[in-house]
Amino acid sequence: MLTPALPIQGSYRGRFAPSPSGSLHFGSLVAALASYLAAKVHDGQWLVRMEDIDTPRMLKGADSDILRTLDAFGLHWDGEVVYQSRRHDYYNDALNTLQQQNLIYACTCTRKEIKLQGGLYTGHCRHANHPPTNNALRIKQHHPILQYNDMVQGKVYTSEQIAHEDYIVKRRDGLYAYQLVVVLDDIDQGISHIVRGADLLEPTARQLGLFQQLGHTPPEFAHIPVIVTKPGFKLSKQNHAPAINESNPIPTLCSALKYLGVETPEDIMHTNIDNILHWSQAHFSLSAIPAVSERQFIEYA
Repeated sequence: MLTPALPIQGSYRGRFAPSPSGSLHFGSLVAALASYLAAKVHDGQWLVRMEDIDTPRMLKGADSDILRTLDAFGLHWDGEVVYQSRRHDYYNDALNTLQQQNLIYACTCTRKEIKLQGGLYTGHCRHANHPPTNNALRIKQHHPILQYNDMVQGKVYTSEQIAHEDYIVKRRDGLYAYQLVVVLDDIDQGISHIVRGADLLEPTARQLGLFQQLGHTPPEFAHIPVIVTKPGFKLSKQNHAPAINESNPIPTLCSALKYLGVETPEDIMHTNIDNILHWSQAHFSLSAIPAVSERQFIEYA
């Protein structure tokens, strides 16, 4: 059983975990701001973690750019920034423990083969006893999550096929998978609350199941609406969303607050970043953010 590095009982510990594959865009700023305010409203800590485990996708210098942008918008984090790329020993120890519990097996199935089978892995290699070398590793799904409660979305349902799928925890190329490391990091950092985008509703079900398999109470989750530029077109790095302009942060910050249901008065807008954020803490509430499904995102113009 993994033990949190820091206790979470009676305390709020939130986190923002960007992928340094590019600069922050408006959508990621909104997510960071919501996470930050939720922590500060509860007099909690707000941590920053760089989810750079998928090293081929990372952009050199993007981590420093992200931290500089957060700082420019007054979103100051607590403690040191954690980098997943520096935690391989921790992940390997956890994976070895799961293997000793007979919860891990090697899989030779390719994406093409799985797509031909309908797009979801059906457990083809579960009893094949393939060697782990040069093969992907999957976890046996013993805690399928068919529904869970979200602080913004309410009750969230997961399909039976996804809930029961044995998903990859270590890729064929030797890289640890996001689904594994994000849960291990949240346990190690004692994260009690996670506020992030609604595009992660589905992965959350798997993560909740993994918390159970590892013997840990999961954090509380809140998924805010994802910003789109047009229906079905999420504002994201993959869709080449423009980076945030740091030279004049106040108008962008106020736009992000408005998206979260906080209308900034004119007299507050004409002060400074710190005053705006301090004022916002008294007026921010997750309950003011409209609940939408993962398919219905509020548009941002």
